[in-house]
Amino acid sequence: MKGEVTLMKGNEAVAHAAIRYGCDGYFGYPITPQSEVLETLEALMPWETTGMVVLQAESEVAAINMVYGGAATGKAVMTSSSSPGISLKQEGISYIAAAQLPALILNVMRGGPGLGTIQPSQADYFQATKGGGHGDYHLIVLAPSSVQEMVDFVGLGFDLSFKYLTPAMILADGIVGQMMEKVVLPEQRPRRTDEEVKKQCPWAANGRTGMRKRNVITSLEMEPAKMEVNNHRLQAVYKEIEENETRWEEIGVEGADYLMVAFGSIARICDKARELAAEKGIKVGIIRPITLWPFPKEAVNKAAEGKKGILVVELNAGQMIEDVRLAIHDRLPVEHFGRLGGIIPSPTEVVEALEQKIINPTKA
Repeated sequence: MKGEVTLMKGNEAVAHAAIRYGCDGYFGYPITPQSEVLETLEALMPWETTGMVVLQAESEVAAINMVYGGAATGKAVMTSSSSPGISLKQEGISYIAAAQLPALILNVMRGGPGLGTIQPSQADYFQATKGGGHGDYHLIVLAPSSVQEMVDFVGLGFDLSFKYLTPAMILADGIVGQMMEKVVLPEQRPRRTDEEVKKQCPWAANGRTGMRKRNVITSLEMEPAKMEVNNHRLQAVYKEIEENETRWEEIGVEGADYLMVAFGSIARICDKARELAAEKGIKVGIIRPITLWPFPKEAVNKAAEGKKGILVVELNAGQMIEDVRLAIHDRLPVEHFGRLGGIIPSPTEVVEALEQKIINPTKA
């Protein structure tokens, strides 16, 4: 139903979006705080309406390898997990990237390292944007800040993944996964027939008839020269993605004296902090990276022009700050503020951090 408005959690919204965007298969394993994705799909039973496969695998490793298999046949497949579960999937994600296959991965971040806490975090930034697994590869990384974007990024993630034949990740913090908001669900996108899949994905391993050549999907190459060619091909794709698919949002940047950079739910807290700062006569703008990879370095660099300093606000010990510093070439002060262990900073704390770290830094 077009324009259907409903109230639901971020995780639930992903499940509904997966069905409506024509996902062929979901393979997952429960882990807090993203278990509602699998639970919602099981309750909706899409195998009876669209033919979508929903399977709880025996482990995270099994789930990502099922995604690998489904992607190899040209199907729109996805998985979801949370931080330590994503760590277990990293080898499979690297295989999928090397084989140049489309797949969608949702990571609803929790605190770490280790098993950590089930409370929200943004500490998987490195794991998502720097590859996570082994080898020279990237994921397209989308960072939603609302339940609506959780819905929208399922469709966008699949579209980008198939366009560039590379895995895409929705990197959501536990706040966005668990909070409830109004969302507009998309119209049902018809699932492709097997013939449509074969036509759209000529590279897919769909078997063979007679003496027709069979497509072989692999990430293995024994000859160094050929492996180098494969890697150069991947790097060319990544360059194209960087040139065409960088996304960000700007809030009050024009005329501001200071800049805050934040992603996900923390950007929303920073927006309220910006209002509180304005009441104190402090003009602050916000850059919210939507694609964490490719990182909007040119947008950050441009927004930094004429500013007196930048506060990077994250729910971690300081990870995105490295990309911010690289983007502006360290030409003005850049400081970090974050909370750890699942503690959510208040807008007032963010303003205080801006004053203490950027506006009136305390000398040691």
